[in-house]
Amino acid sequence: MSVLKNRSTLRWLVPLAAAVTVVGGGAAIGTFAANAEPALPPRSAAQLLVDLQTARLDGLSGTVVQRADLGLPKLVGLAGGDAALLSGTHTLRVWYSGPDRQRVALLDTLGERDVIRSGRDVWTWDSKANTATHRTLPESTGRAAEGALPVTPKEAAERALAAVDPSTLVTTGRSATVAGRDAYELVLTPRDEASLVHQVRIAIDATEHVPLRFEVLANGADQPAFEMAFTQVDYRRPDADQFTFNPPPGVKVTEATGDLPGAEAGSKDGAGSKDRAGSKADAHRKAGAAAKPGAGDDAGLRTVGTGWTTVLVARTDAADAARTPVGGAAKPGPADGPGAAQALDMLNGLPKVSGDWGSGRLFAGKLFSVLLTDDGRVLAGAVTPERLYQAARG
Repeated sequence: MSVLKNRSTLRWLVPLAAAVTVVGGGAAIGTFAANAEPALPPRSAAQLLVDLQTARLDGLSGTVVQRADLGLPKLVGLAGGDAALLSGTHTLRVWYSGPDRQRVALLDTLGERDVIRSGRDVWTWDSKANTATHRTLPESTGRAAEGALPVTPKEAAERALAAVDPSTLVTTGRSATVAGRDAYELVLTPRDEASLVHQVRIAIDATEHVPLRFEVLANGADQPAFEMAFTQVDYRRPDADQFTFNPPPGVKVTEATGDLPGAEAGSKDGAGSKDRAGSKADAHRKAGAAAKPGAGDDAGLRTVGTGWTTVLVARTDAADAARTPVGGAAKPGPADGPGAAQALDMLNGLPKVSGDWGSGRLFAGKLFSVLLTDDGRVLAGAVTPERLYQAARG
């Protein structure tokens, strides 16, 4: 049975691609404005790695601009807020005051979406939808959430540095000025030719040793396919009121309960009236939880390979596949949400491929490849299609 007849594919395709690449990208998108290279004392790659590992950050606030283009403008909307960051240009405001006080605000022309943590209290707010969700974290929780995509150069750098091993060539690049700060550049180059990543470049504050800019170049490209950089940064500890959220009048508030994102919750409006039906924000939260790899008994997520050429392999919902009749094109179901028909059109239009591993369809981007096999598997990685075929044989 073709995987394209399985509606669970819609839940898996984008989250898998996002989780594998963390660096997404399709077409080259241009660089942030560059200034003359500052004159800095020489510093080796090993010294810069130590700087990153030993940096102490007590507080920070600033503006981050992210630019990316995965070539999936119609599909990413199906996977929630994280996936929306996989394309276009986005502006975020960030505040940091230690591991238990953080705030990120995603700004756009239609409104603002915030995630605010203060101790065990976590608020998410969507000004356009006029909804908010409050959650009390368990005492053992170290951070509010593990998103599919990083929201600051520091988070992106941490994920990239996790791949530093003998398969990575680590060198220094040119010095730069980012957000008015002098910075060194650390360059990571995968040695494995199966990786679609040509280089990862991290600009590091020369004084505070904090990543200020993160860029990813695809093979054969001389411009970043993904970049994230501070345009303004302040290392003073933000005021405590930045981490206090008071719902505006009329906002629909959901009080989430339980340890898991998909736990049941009641809701109340800004005036305090009860509504056990729940809010739209809660529905979106549950849908987002279902889209995450590993959520549910049918997830079957595993990895093949290590480092830059890691391939994620998942099985789609077997029960969903069993309910779908054989033959004909894939059709969206009532629970697939807006945009499902367009996504299925795209999936049905992907090139057919086959080999000794089986048959299926392939999406090949500049920084990632996704293989959807007819036996119900999804394989994704920042690797060549040939490496996906190799993993599919296992």
